[in-house]
Amino acid sequence: MEGFALFMVALVSMGITNLAMVPAKTSRNVSAMYVLGDSSVDCGTNTLFYPIIHLNFSLLPCNGSNSILLPYLLAKKMGLPYAEPFYAQNGTIDGLLNGVNYGAAHATILSPTSLSHQSLNHQLRQVFETVQLLELQLGHESSRHFIRSSLFYLAFGKDDYIDLFLRNFSGVMAEYNGPQFAEILVNQMVHAVMNLYDMNVRKVVLMGILPLGCAPSLLFQWHIDDATGCVEMINEVVLRYNVLLEKSIVRLNEELPDAHLVFCDLYQGVKKIITYPHFFGMNPSILSYIKLLRDTKRGCLYSN
Repeated sequence: MEGFALFMVALVSMGITNLAMVPAKTSRNVSAMYVLGDSSVDCGTNTLFYPIIHLNFSLLPCNGSNSILLPYLLAKKMGLPYAEPFYAQNGTIDGLLNGVNYGAAHATILSPTSLSHQSLNHQLRQVFETVQLLELQLGHESSRHFIRSSLFYLAFGKDDYIDLFLRNFSGVMAEYNGPQFAEILVNQMVHAVMNLYDMNVRKVVLMGILPLGCAPSLLFQWHIDDATGCVEMINEVVLRYNVLLEKSIVRLNEELPDAHLVFCDLYQGVKKIITYPHFFGMNPSILSYIKLLRDTKRGCLYSN
């Protein structure tokens, strides 16, 4: 796991660089972190059936804990308690004040066909419930100040593209082309930010999507076995989403008073790791990186 730990350190040091847009004192002004997203933020613990059925469908090898996932590392860096899963909450105000992780394995932006998957809209409803409980317990003004000073972390889109390229759920590929699909997803993310803003949320970090064209399952399916090869057509489609999302965030920062929205470009960070692995002390062969992830036998993105 040494290589994987190095990989995560590199992501934190490179992927969060856009947080420099926020003043250095921000972490001292953040009350708590609330996390929404897919398997990149949850190890499969956030389900009504856990621990009876431990999904463990995380993008990353979790070993039964969320502690090595990016939002956990970010919370630790900022000196914040890590947000406990929504379904692990005991209903106390103290639990809510420490932050909540609404994320779930295979969570999509678009509404899923399976009831076992929690979409973006499903998690937004859970946030609304939390805000209502905070207002009930703290009062309107105190809860308003608390929500405005809290950080909301959103990581979506990966599973929508996995469905598009690996599963083609609901015939999406036949209905939309790559640019159209990206626009639909970004419009939904913009709508989500507006909903959060209406709930008095002011600090939001939105994560870009990793270069999925370098993911093992896609490489195997597309028969790419070059030591440095990726499916560039897939990466270009994902990059389109990232570019549109970043432009939308810039626009929303101009349109929404006192909003602090940050785009985190993980795509470019991971591409640098893949292109210059020696700089990060990793084996130059991308196949060794693929094997590391495949051998964990975890992660819906990397499973066969």
